[in-house]
Amino acid sequence: MIYAYAMLTVNNPDALVEYRDVAGAALAKHGGKVESATREFTVLDGAPEAPNVAALLGFPDRDAAIAWSTDPELADVHTLRRSAGASDILLLG
Repeated sequence: MIYAYAMLTVNNPDALVEYRDVAGAALAKHGGKVESATREFTVLDGAPEAPNVAALLGFPDRDAAIAWSTDPELADVHTLRRSAGASDILLLG
């Protein structure tokens, strides 16, 4: 199992709602799923810029995560996520 950390600073909540409707199926296509998501944060160390929404995504392996990210059939889904606001995703490992 490998994880990706997604950080979103939402400025278009309607687009985020639309994205949530399709995100699960897009992740599942490559064996991924949302492990945890939240809008509440506690800074433990440092002074990071906290996003509005953060999610921990789980994938079976690195190749599956990259396939999800680069799948041309999911381009519209990724565009929808980005239209909700700033979107950064880090693959951990």
